[in-house]
Amino acid sequence: MKKRNLFLMLMLLALTLVLAACNFGAEKEEPASEDGTATEGDSETTEGPKEINLLVASEPPSLHPQLATDTTSGVIIQNVFEGLTTLVNGEVQNAAAENVEVSEDLLTYTFTLRDTTWSNGDPVTAEDFAYAWKFALTPENASEYASILYPIKGAQAFNEGTGTVEDLGIKVVDDKTLEVTLENPTPYFLELTAFKTYYPIHQATAEANETWFAEAGDSYVTNGAYTLADWQHSASMTLKKNESYWDADNVAIDTVNIAMVESEATQSTMFDAGEIDYLGAPFGSIALDVIDRYKQEGILTIADYAGLYMYKLNTTGEFTSNANIRKALALAIDRQGLIDNVLKGEQAPGVALVPAAIKGFEEDMGYIKDNDIEGAKAALEAGMKELGISDPSEIKLNLSFNTSEAHAAIAQFIQEGWRTALGIEVTLDNSEWQVYLDKVSNLDYDIARMGWIADYNDAYTFLEMYNSAENGNNDTGWENPEYTALLEQSNKESDPAKRLELMKEAQGIFMSEMPIAPIYYYTNLSVKKDYVENIEPDSLGNINLKYVDINK
Repeated sequence: MKKRNLFLMLMLLALTLVLAACNFGAEKEEPASEDGTATEGDSETTEGPKEINLLVASEPPSLHPQLATDTTSGVIIQNVFEGLTTLVNGEVQNAAAENVEVSEDLLTYTFTLRDTTWSNGDPVTAEDFAYAWKFALTPENASEYASILYPIKGAQAFNEGTGTVEDLGIKVVDDKTLEVTLENPTPYFLELTAFKTYYPIHQATAEANETWFAEAGDSYVTNGAYTLADWQHSASMTLKKNESYWDADNVAIDTVNIAMVESEATQSTMFDAGEIDYLGAPFGSIALDVIDRYKQEGILTIADYAGLYMYKLNTTGEFTSNANIRKALALAIDRQGLIDNVLKGEQAPGVALVPAAIKGFEEDMGYIKDNDIEGAKAALEAGMKELGISDPSEIKLNLSFNTSEAHAAIAQFIQEGWRTALGIEVTLDNSEWQVYLDKVSNLDYDIARMGWIADYNDAYTFLEMYNSAENGNNDTGWENPEYTALLEQSNKESDPAKRLELMKEAQGIFMSEMPIAPIYYYTNLSVKKDYVENIEPDSLGNINLKYVDINK
């Protein structure tokens, strides 16, 4: 829902005052020459500390690598921590590990760590990684991403309470050597070790202060290219170059100023005014009503993005528990109309759980047709008969989304489509991000907007969410034993082609029961100032600030 104009004006005024008080985004004075005249800065003559001004849409819900689940938290974490490996333009490179040896049977990975230190000067050790991974897998810690560690031997059993920590395939050989044994060959394992849940945490700090990750300062000990220097909750964050970082000489930016601004309209206004240097996921998003202007100005970049925008459907709800009702809702969405008239970002209609950007899933599997009103009406009729309903007006649903002009515009478009095509009245319900996440996790919704960006380029990153209703990222209440069995088989299958077919078969089951309505496959829209270099996001939406530079 849109805010009242007076409220918006007051908020804009307040934001302007806050940013001005913090000198956020202020232009720097050019250095003077010896005769007192200003000189134009360039990459060869610019001296002094470099700063970049960015923003995120909300307060990060958690800055604990093993507890964070969202992209807002993730973009901060991935720039202040570092895993054994990292992804650069989609390719795996060594990071905290200087060497990796893999056994012939592809089950044992031996990582040799670099001589690196934490931001407090302590050495980074293999035990720091083992401690963090065991923290994520300990059931009492309720890490929603614990399952991403399941390729490790004994990890799933330990996390589910049927195994012991001693059975985990995590062995600290010495301070600089970590040996990891897997349950089955996992072709994307080195991509996983670049993901935040696999990051280390400083054991002594975590054991001394269980809320170490809640504030900036000495307790927030990190091992990445930046440190968290300041955190004004719900207002701003500041990252500072970590001089203890092993590759600090190749980190160009000294200070990263990050404002927290929920409104996409305000975000775009700030970019236009020169208050931020880059706008686009994961650092904010471009307002729908300026996309055409940015295109005309020739500054809009549109990049591939391995992600899905979807509506999750609560399979425990009064009406959405019925598979035919869910199918009717999914089929009646005019995806191309939404893209052409609302989004305007060259997205593709979402017709499956796994996006076409994922290797092996490029072709349309034919699960659903876009804007299939005839099929939607047939499914609605069958669903109403099963529920003992005689008229669509008896179906009352809420469509929930986190506060955002874009999410609201999408919801309004789809709401109207369901009303005209199916006769179903849907009430829109928006909430602040953290409140919204809690609502979705507790299944306190009928239909809920959600996006999922690939954590690694493999279909399993999408399929794995729904292997159990208890999976922390499921949030639909849906599970299917045959689906789960196929995923388990795919994990044990060493033949890539056979593994791919097992995952496609699993997706077929998923789409036949429709616990989500896929809407569109993301593209990443961004704009940047001319002086910003190397800030393009990769296909997973990651921006590693280590490689970004400013040359005014």
